Amino acid sequence: MMKKTILIFIVFIQSLTIKAQDAHLSLYDAAPLFLNPAMTGVFEGNWRLHGQYRTQWKSVNYRPYQTGLISFDLPYKKWGFGVQVSNFRAGIGNFNSLQGTLSAAYTTSVDRTKFHNISFGLQGGITQKTIEYKLLSYNNQYTTTNGGEFNQTIDPNESFSGQSMLTPVLNAGFMYFYAKEESRLNPFVGVSAFNLTTPQETFFDQNNRLPIRYYAHAGTRINITELFYLIPKVLIMHQQKFWEQSYALDAGYYLKGSDMFLVGGVVYRAKDAMILSVGAKMENIVAKIGYDVNVSSLSTASTGRGGFEISVTYVNQKKKPNTAKICPRL
Repeated sequence: MMKKTILIFIVFIQSLTIKAQDAHLSLYDAAPLFLNPAMTGVFEGNWRLHGQYRTQWKSVNYRPYQTGLISFDLPYKKWGFGVQVSNFRAGIGNFNSLQGTLSAAYTTSVDRTKFHNISFGLQGGITQKTIEYKLLSYNNQYTTTNGGEFNQTIDPNESFSGQSMLTPVLNAGFMYFYAKEESRLNPFVGVSAFNLTTPQETFFDQNNRLPIRYYAHAGTRINITELFYLIPKVLIMHQQKFWEQSYALDAGYYLKGSDMFLVGGVVYRAKDAMILSVGAKMENIVAKIGYDVNVSSLSTASTGRGGFEISVTYVNQKKKPNTAKICPRL
């Protein structure tokens, strides 16, 4: 029990400091506008609606961390336009981050065959962060009475300046992808940067800036046969002193009788978690379920249990295309 209490306290305190990283997703490329603004409108269809939900640390916290995200985007000629709303909630103090953004991207071919494509994207909006600090307890409120307990009537000497803050959002991204449909290989690479204005972020009267978060992602679709493909890929995230590396392999197999792809994958997030996912792609819908198996030093308290995640994407099309446009996702 003491290990779980310490774990909850450490994770929560990290969420309030400048050294903490932003919230992330394990099925990171299932949410294109969350990964890279340059992916706005990069698909074949009239419009795209995406939803994603994640819950984490339920094994060590009766109020687990929860992430919800919904996005809508559409292409118009060489442009793409989109909107995204996300919400992150964590801990006993009900720390909550609600964000709304608008994004635009421009995609163009760089050769006559239109196989080599690049895209530039920009995203802006606002984030509201709130906390119910009166629900929190601190180490100097711990007493040895009754076998040991927290007495929240003791003054913790913490001076919160408020329970809510608003911060601006400005993100940008770039992406290259090879779109020849008959090719054995379809590589892609992208970079994106978030919190470009490094906004002031604090519940105290301090100079605390939200650091820029950088993503670099790359991979290639390998068309083994007409029915089977693999997508090895990598994601590197950097935010101030924090680094995160994820190595993944997705696979898809086409079932002719059912007219659908069975999809699955495995992700290794270095020194943190192993993520397994399964799903299906049926005409206009892609649905995936993933689960994190904790492999870090916290596995003693979590007993290996990490997070559950689900994503669903719907692409509206007037007619079923003969081929699917190759882009950096399913």
